[in-house]
Amino acid sequence: QVQLVETGGGLVQAGSSLRLSCAASGRSNYILGWFRQAPGKEREFVAAISSSGGSYTASSVTDRFTISRDNAKYTIYLQMNSLSLEDTAVYYCAASSTAVSGRQQDYDYWGRGTQVTVSS
Repeated sequence: QVQLVETGGGLVQAGSSLRLSCAASGRSNYILGWFRQAPGKEREFVAAISSSGGSYTASSVTDRFTISRDNAKYTIYLQMNSLSLEDTAVYYCAASSTAVSGRQQDYDYWGRGTQVTVSS
């Protein structure tokens, strides 16, 4: 069993930066990832990282978002730069025991999400 708690969301202006954190309890070697769901849209993959540091980031955000991991703290981070209105969404942390994947069905545990709102 893994519990995931996301923090760091908030209201920011377009063009600014924000860093999200996700703290994981339980097993530390899960692959951890970020997904987001904008209002009225399907939840989509953002980025994922393994305990060894291998990562995969969605092409739509790879030039602005960076995922990282601190195994000692069982925590992953999502550094988001040059935020735009289209980044407004609830950001979810998820844990997978299988692969660094962009598929939601590969993730076994989910956090409750943190709201990111980007204003103009």
